[in-house]
Amino acid sequence: MNQPFPEDPSISKETFHTLVSADISSNILHLRTLFKDCDDVVFSAFYLENGMKAALLYLRGMVNVELLDGHVLEPIKHANTESMKSMDEAMSYIQVPELNKIGILGDILNEVLNGKPVLMLDTLEGAISIGISHFEGRNVEEPLAESIVRGPREGFVESIEVNRSLIRKRLKTPALKFVPFILGSYSKTNVTIAYIEGVAKPEIIKKVTERIARIKIDGVLESGYIEELIENNIYSPFPQLQSTERPDVAVSSLLEGRVVIITDNTPIALIAPTTFWSLMQSAEDYYERFLIGSLIRWLRYTFFLIAMLAPAIYVAVLTFHHEMVPTTLLLRVAKSREEIPFPALVEALIMEITFEALREAGVRLPRQVGSAVSIVGALVIGQAAIQAGLVSAPMVMVVAITGISSFMMPQYSAGISLRILRFPIMILSGILGLFGLILGLLLIISHLCILRSFGVPYLAPFAPIYPKGIKDVLFRAPISKLTSRPAFYAAKTNLKRQGENQDDQNEN
Repeated sequence: MNQPFPEDPSISKETFHTLVSADISSNILHLRTLFKDCDDVVFSAFYLENGMKAALLYLRGMVNVELLDGHVLEPIKHANTESMKSMDEAMSYIQVPELNKIGILGDILNEVLNGKPVLMLDTLEGAISIGISHFEGRNVEEPLAESIVRGPREGFVESIEVNRSLIRKRLKTPALKFVPFILGSYSKTNVTIAYIEGVAKPEIIKKVTERIARIKIDGVLESGYIEELIENNIYSPFPQLQSTERPDVAVSSLLEGRVVIITDNTPIALIAPTTFWSLMQSAEDYYERFLIGSLIRWLRYTFFLIAMLAPAIYVAVLTFHHEMVPTTLLLRVAKSREEIPFPALVEALIMEITFEALREAGVRLPRQVGSAVSIVGALVIGQAAIQAGLVSAPMVMVVAITGISSFMMPQYSAGISLRILRFPIMILSGILGLFGLILGLLLIISHLCILRSFGVPYLAPFAPIYPKGIKDVLFRAPISKLTSRPAFYAAKTNLKRQGENQDDQNEN
């Protein structure tokens, strides 16, 4: 076995580590006791041509029955059993590439529960695990959460084998390493960390490996479990691992020197370490020409600030700083608010909470009606609130602009952080004005300066300064100028990404 399975609390250690006997009846009795009331477990007993008893154990619906019959049962039934003195000789008759000899009952349990049939032969010690598992799954299709205009349309699926192959298809090098783990005493979920040897820093690989190996939990149902268990600061609103459904994003991160964590039964892969600026970037930034990519990136930064600060600035100015507003505009806003019974802070909180509720409802409702409900609901409720005199028209406009701005975030987890931070900044601004807004910003920046993701500063390459990394943060430099990997991710011995600059060749 490549990776030991977590101990199952429902099985005693003595039973789990019992050797597979040469007496097949004893083995079947043990296994039937363990799989009592498991209707999906099939015990298929049969005899070979010379009368030797054999048994096949597998899970119904998780095995390719055609392969099992044609490449396992038929060859072994007609095998020359007189010369079959060991399991190694029996394996030579089975026409399946992936075969493993196992010697304890615990391994039989784990192999069967992973969808692999197990063959036992009377008078021979041990058993044979046959790699012909078959799971129904979703086809590879475009990820909905990270849609782009230009770029690959393939996305990860719920099968870890398929996801590994999507990465391997893009990185045809033996330097790409996959390290397996099995997490969850009951779920026994397959988890793989991927990295490029010689590109990723050994210390980052070691930290990721050690943190995953320390996880002791009964079940891992999604990569979010792993993310929360291995991140540096669980109380921070900012994500310390990047998530993606796109193989091209995962491969790009591997080429930068980062580590990708793939979890079975989920299409969401994790990327470690990450920085604040990585969460603000999209794969499409590099598929379009650098001028377009830089423009879109600056739009993202601008609307990030609008989404976080617009309601707070509106509340602070209307409550404490009237002199900052042009007189004509101030009179119009005052006229629209003359019948509003609430102060600006309460008005903003009502609208923001209502907008967040509508957005969440749009996500939870069926896809056909979800978007319509969230958009139409916001328009209808906003107009009704204005006519009822509960909120003013400028406030509805500010909230609408804020909501649209938050949709510019390419990472859903970063967008959630933005939505969380908007409320405390708004409250500070309603209490202290612009002083409260500046105080909130200073607290956030201070927190970001001390935050780490697997030892990498969260604000790198600005804090601390990595001069060569800045040209891929403030703007997207031409590909020909991105000659080195980020020094805070990659190993110092392999920072160079490309050869001579192509600009000179093009000019000639």
